[in-house]
Amino acid sequence: MRHAIQFLRGGRPIHLEHAAPTLTLLDYLRLVEGATGTKEGCAEGDCGACTVVLRRIIGKKRVYQPVNACITLAGQADGCELITVEDLADRGELHPVQRALVEHHGSQCGFCTPGFVMALFALFHSRRGTGLDRSIVNDAIAGNLCRCTGYRPIIGAALSACTEFEPDSYARQDARDVPMQVDDQDDLLVGTAQRFFAAPASVSSLAVLYGEHPDAVLLAGATDVGLWITKQLRELPKIIWLGRVRGLDEVEDADGGVRFGATVSHEVARPHLAAIDPDLGELMRRFAGVKIRSIATIGGNIANGSPIADTPPALIALGSTLTLQAGTVTRTLPLEDFFVAYGKQDRRPGEFVRAVSVPKLGSREHFRCYKVSKRFDQDISTVMGAFKLTLAGSQVEAARIAFGGMAATPKRAQRTEAALRGAALGDPSTWEDAIAQLGDDFSPISDLRASARYRRQVARGLLRKALIEIAGTPSDRTRLVGVRESADAAC
Repeated sequence: MRHAIQFLRGGRPIHLEHAAPTLTLLDYLRLVEGATGTKEGCAEGDCGACTVVLRRIIGKKRVYQPVNACITLAGQADGCELITVEDLADRGELHPVQRALVEHHGSQCGFCTPGFVMALFALFHSRRGTGLDRSIVNDAIAGNLCRCTGYRPIIGAALSACTEFEPDSYARQDARDVPMQVDDQDDLLVGTAQRFFAAPASVSSLAVLYGEHPDAVLLAGATDVGLWITKQLRELPKIIWLGRVRGLDEVEDADGGVRFGATVSHEVARPHLAAIDPDLGELMRRFAGVKIRSIATIGGNIANGSPIADTPPALIALGSTLTLQAGTVTRTLPLEDFFVAYGKQDRRPGEFVRAVSVPKLGSREHFRCYKVSKRFDQDISTVMGAFKLTLAGSQVEAARIAFGGMAATPKRAQRTEAALRGAALGDPSTWEDAIAQLGDDFSPISDLRASARYRRQVARGLLRKALIEIAGTPSDRTRLVGVRESADAAC
């Protein structure tokens, strides 16, 4: 077992032997190193002023992963190279991204500029000169806010710098396959038995450690737990990070379905889910900006039990199952049964989420899901609706309908499902009873995001929209964005 967090910084190894469990990368950079180019804005991973890049090896490939330093813990950089805005200039010459921002007048007050530089630096390396358009750039900087410059010159700089790939010093290192020398396969524990940051390297090590410390906080991407630290100011004396557990990050894509390990990121899961249905791909794109999607995990979005999490309603509608493990014992249950009450899940002491299995659609199954939020990108759902219909001709044979934001947990609309059976898609009058049943399935609350009345109206509208589309209406008549082909229309 190793007892120091280790990563590369400016080509030199860093060893943190006495880091507090909750030390963030932002605090490490600014308070320990005095590297103040990385800024603090929102302290919740929303504005992007704190963006840094972790260069890590995944498989045999180096990946440039943009992250929010304000909510990413220092321990999550273990085994990586930490790159900040101070590192980009090469022998006094600006990096191509920095130079393009200067030439396109992409900075005014400059506070947000380091974050944009690092987000575009990650894009610069991920695209490697392949074709870019404005939508790709917009997606790459969806998690970066600028209050004064305006996005036109920033996007122009991105298109200029990233379209024609000019190798920088990092690309030259990649081409020479320079080893990083900090990524081993040892278990990591920094601290004492009463206060530690741990990163087990195997499922068996995780099971033993969590069995001994069931009061520890399991940390995956820190996109939720990070806010416990920065906003709720919680004391978290014991943290077990899952990011180094071999096997939890695997994807098994077979004919009947896809099995995602608990720490598979949303960015990695996205193409597999999009292949099941285009709406799932769009849902995952809108889940958050790239910096959140690259570290937020499928298992974390389930295990935190949020009633407004994006993925659980869609996965419940598809009939997904969850695998849990404690010690060497595993058990599987339907995903909807995992959510017991607000803030409470069916998870025993020492038990952790191992994987989620998502069935693929059959030839007679049709799916839709929609996210309604106050802001289109980078926002939490107000209402999230997911619908799977099994059809016999144009008649509904079976239905699975799930919503988020309508109850204390992600929940199926079972009365509505029953009322839909036998409905004829060609006859909207046969839908009305089912749409009315939503009022009996859910009793939503009013809060800062929406009133209960609004949520009920939106839920009914989303169900009607799904039925209209599956009945054959082209989605360009029902949607402003995310238009999809109606090849699976029933009639």
